[in-house]
Amino acid sequence: MTELRAGRLRCELAPALGGAVAGLWRDDVPLLRSTPGAQLASARTAACLPLVPFSNRVGQAAVVWQGTQQPLVRHPGDAPHAIQGLAWQRPWSVLDEDESSAMLAYEHRADASWPFAFDCSHTIRLSPQALEMTLAVTNQSPQPAPVSLGWRALLPRAPGTRLAWHASGRWEFDLDRLPAFCRPTSGHDGDAAALPLAQAYEGWDGTVLAGTQLALRSGLTRLVVCNDPDLDCIALEPVSHAPNAVHLYAAGAPTGELGLSLLQPGESLIAQCRIEAGAA
Repeated sequence: MTELRAGRLRCELAPALGGAVAGLWRDDVPLLRSTPGAQLASARTAACLPLVPFSNRVGQAAVVWQGTQQPLVRHPGDAPHAIQGLAWQRPWSVLDEDESSAMLAYEHRADASWPFAFDCSHTIRLSPQALEMTLAVTNQSPQPAPVSLGWRALLPRAPGTRLAWHASGRWEFDLDRLPAFCRPTSGHDGDAAALPLAQAYEGWDGTVLAGTQLALRSGLTRLVVCNDPDLDCIALEPVSHAPNAVHLYAAGAPTGELGLSLLQPGESLIAQCRIEAGAA
């Protein structure tokens, strides 16, 4: 476990559990759904999780690439899809750390979980006002490879929580929770309890406001929001690509419309995310 401090903010990291942020607190009040690092049992319940080399779902846990179908490891449980990459299921190492920052790293060799080699770093910096994260992924395969990234941040569920963001489109999902088509929207501004189970937005303006308590900001232009009523949190996921982008690309959709990056050998993709503490 690695602890960072800056002003009234405190952050605990769990490198062995997917390079995750276990918790973020102001004094002793959690700003995200937070668990002390030593008590965190699963990366899936961490406050914030890096999503690499894809986010959301890959339909039926298989990648169709250059005419060949390559099976992936399914998400734990009974879901039929691979979900939110694989780096959250692997231990990361700590390359560097000081009182308020740390750099974590993970190196992937091609295997049944993902057929393309890559390495990535997750740099976390804590200031008195915010948690800042930078995620970088480099294709280490000898061929071009699909790569995308993002984060999964868990917001504590509380009565009356108001969420607001702007976007230009929203994906409608089929019965398998895979994207079927995208329709125009202006985003959302209202009670978090009214959100559907899952939704994915295009043309996101890069900001989510959670009342006056917290703001999430990123240069990424896609946002996935999950509101499972059986859980004690709401997942906010700034991501670089549309859900199931690899399959949509194989079906003929342009990469530019999907946000899917095709990295040449040695080429990198970088993204940033900032979680700001609001009024105390």
